[in-house]
Amino acid sequence: MAFQSLIALSRCRQGAGTFVSHGEHELAVFRFGDPERVLAIDNACPHAGGNLSGGKLDGTIVTCPWHQWPFDLSTGECTHSPLARVKSYPTEIRDGMIWVDLS
Repeated sequence: MAFQSLIALSRCRQGAGTFVSHGEHELAVFRFGDPERVLAIDNACPHAGGNLSGGKLDGTIVTCPWHQWPFDLSTGECTHSPLARVKSYPTEIRDGMIWVDLS
């Protein structure tokens, strides 16, 4: 795994999505507490390109704001059909920074 520094943890809202552009990648990053952790997926919904970082969050399920497709942040799978998915990325928190493996 090749982790890269992505964004300061303090720049991500707790319990909500944050859009992060990193090189060629556009990501939706979600911060959770108790325990402190971060999940990252591709930002664009595969259905019509909706902004997943702006979606409604319910636990670890984010719902696309355009057409309400729900995705599990842990796996990237749409909960209505495992055939629809977004890429999810391994993350770590180190010294107040979020690190992601985009490989």
